Amino acid sequence: MTSFAPDSIVLNRKLPLWYQVSQSLRASILGRSPHDPLRLPTEEQLAGHYGVSVLTMRQALKELEDEGLITRHRRRGTFIEPGALRGAPVRLLGSVDAIVAQQSGMTTELLDHGPAPVPSELAEYFPDLTETAAYHRLRADEKTGEPTNHARNHVRPELAERIDPQDLVRWPMTKVLRDAVGANISRITDTVEARLADPETARLLRVPLLSPILHYTGVTYDSTGKVLDVAVIHYRGDRFSFTVTLDAH
Repeated sequence: MTSFAPDSIVLNRKLPLWYQVSQSLRASILGRSPHDPLRLPTEEQLAGHYGVSVLTMRQALKELEDEGLITRHRRRGTFIEPGALRGAPVRLLGSVDAIVAQQSGMTTELLDHGPAPVPSELAEYFPDLTETAAYHRLRADEKTGEPTNHARNHVRPELAERIDPQDLVRWPMTKVLRDAVGANISRITDTVEARLADPETARLLRVPLLSPILHYTGVTYDSTGKVLDVAVIHYRGDRFSFTVTLDAH
């Protein structure tokens, strides 16, 4: 019988190895194709795949077994539970219209909003400001109610004066700025990097602490090169894929 092939991972030796392995395997299981085999490789094979000891691998598998994602049968092996939750991934696409369409099938809760100091890590984008208008939102799958990402937008105050907060429950910030505020959006630059969930992100997205997440930063510019908005979004690592389309012409 062919076994399920998990993704690879580069381990951080400063973090518990069993936890990193369990979360990597968890993401592989939840992101699997419906046609993938349900049987996992042996403990020894998985330990070799991840470059850890069998004892570490056993501890990682127990975590997934306790979560109900796998079942272990003596002499038969370890199997993925067929009913393990698998949702459609969130796809982050490049054009302004595609970004506006990105929230289709999601519900949005505005957690808080108001004036806030410019975070030190975003100071380069707002050299003329000490304060922006900050909006914090939580998005969830419309069908399951499962959180998929939480976003913080930092917007120039003169634009925020024309934003109706309730519009952000219905629409992405990009659409609000472009269509409701009338901002002249010229381009948006996207940066995505892998991180581990901090306590706030783990709580909001209902994932274990230090779970893999994707940290997205989107910077919106007008035609003069001025930054209008910076979005910082944390996506669940098991509900996200990043798609880039390159035009050969």
